[in-house]
Amino acid sequence: MRFTPLALAITAASGALAVPSRPSGRGFNCGAPEPHAEHIRISQKFAAEEAERAAAGDFSIQAATTVDTYFHIVASSTALSDGYVTDAMLTAQLEAMNNAYAPHNIQFAHKGTTRTINANWAADGNGYEMTMKRALRKGTYRTLNLYFLKDMGDNLGYCYFPESAKAGSTTYIRDGCTILYSTVPGGSATNYNLGHTVTHEVGHWFGLYHTFQGGCTGSGDSVSDTPAQASASSGCPVGRDSCPSQAGLDPIHNYMDYSYDSCYEEFTAGQQTRMMSFFNTYRANN
Repeated sequence: MRFTPLALAITAASGALAVPSRPSGRGFNCGAPEPHAEHIRISQKFAAEEAERAAAGDFSIQAATTVDTYFHIVASSTALSDGYVTDAMLTAQLEAMNNAYAPHNIQFAHKGTTRTINANWAADGNGYEMTMKRALRKGTYRTLNLYFLKDMGDNLGYCYFPESAKAGSTTYIRDGCTILYSTVPGGSATNYNLGHTVTHEVGHWFGLYHTFQGGCTGSGDSVSDTPAQASASSGCPVGRDSCPSQAGLDPIHNYMDYSYDSCYEEFTAGQQTRMMSFFNTYRANN
């Protein structure tokens, strides 16, 4: 989205994030929190700084970033239909993540897997999120924790944006991504079983917004090389142009849209820079 100054009209709440939304309907639904005014302000600040560096010709090569990653399987029984993901599926999930992020010098190192049989925890929305995460979470704030649940309601997943977080705080423990188990490679989620729900949600963990954030006006997702987009895509609508007054077709192949897994292909250079802006500020040394 082309970066322009925007007078924010969102009332800030305490903390940087709202509670994950629970949209209804079929297809890809992401329950990631809506970024509120302060988080958007930080994104716009990064956008301005990134533009200044680019204008000055500062094109320093990004060193490879490796993210320690833990998988947490939370099922209601040891049956695959009850959310019990196999090791082979997790290996394929890690490969899908690494293939998507490799062009941006980001890789994920699998550090361990936990498996929990708990029917209450296995259904998101039951009110056990923090109880589950207090028991299962591993590593520091720069460690990625992925929780695969049997039931996610209307969502395929959600993840929390980076922000200031003290060790042991609610923000720190809550961090990570919660994913519908059937979206892993070989899962039963039709059109969404190549592992890219994780790719999408981890984009939020790195600080990226949806490509359709803000619609056709304002700063949108505050990334300069993602074309404006009025609303989420569905399927793989090649040639869609929901903001005809703005330059570029809708970025339907971008991992931060709502396209089918088979339609996803890329993050942009601007998104790569933004991921590193957030990671280096909030996660790298925590």
